[in-house]
Amino acid sequence: MPGMTKMEGGVPAKAPQSPKSLNSSDFAGLPQPMAVARAAAGLVQPTRLVGLPPVVSARTVVLILGSFPGAASLKAQQYYGHPQNHFWRILQSLWPQHPLPPAGPQHYAQRCAWLLERRLGVWDVYASCEREGSLDTSIRSAVVNDFAQLLRECPALRAIAHNGGESFKHSAAVRQQWAGVHADAQVQSIRLPSTSPANASWSFERKQTAWAELMAAHGLL
Repeated sequence: MPGMTKMEGGVPAKAPQSPKSLNSSDFAGLPQPMAVARAAAGLVQPTRLVGLPPVVSARTVVLILGSFPGAASLKAQQYYGHPQNHFWRILQSLWPQHPLPPAGPQHYAQRCAWLLERRLGVWDVYASCEREGSLDTSIRSAVVNDFAQLLRECPALRAIAHNGGESFKHSAAVRQQWAGVHADAQVQSIRLPSTSPANASWSFERKQTAWAELMAAHGLL
């Protein structure tokens, strides 16, 4: 699938590198007023950010779709890398009998394997975008991932869990791609409360309850 990095043994390969953006050094030879005018005219292209590869297997039952990795996650090249994001903490609370590998780059592959063992998968709706900061409201010029090939590799999939409202905007389109691949199988789309620290209106306990209900409904708890 174009733009998709294949999984090797349940461990994601490195995502493609973001294209180089122009910076002040590109205008070093220009008179200052001209450089300012070019920047004001939009000739300094914003950095295009490229997302992370999917973490899935043929046994994945619930696919968790975020919107796009935050700045901390992109820097670490890990899903939900911000220490205040509740994603990993919620999942650990649902399976306390299976200790989650610790945070850190040296343990990320083990975390992905832990996720796959719970029959979960994780990806984002956007393959790339332009954005300042980490808020979904700042996303511009987004390109949606091509889900067709991914869904072919997940024959056991029964639910697509959208982690927040920005992801859920694309629920109908994702379901449509699913129907084109698996016309004889039903898949549920559900909007879960975002695990982002920006979703301060939901307490950890409320988020945990909503996520637990979905996992229990599909026999994962």
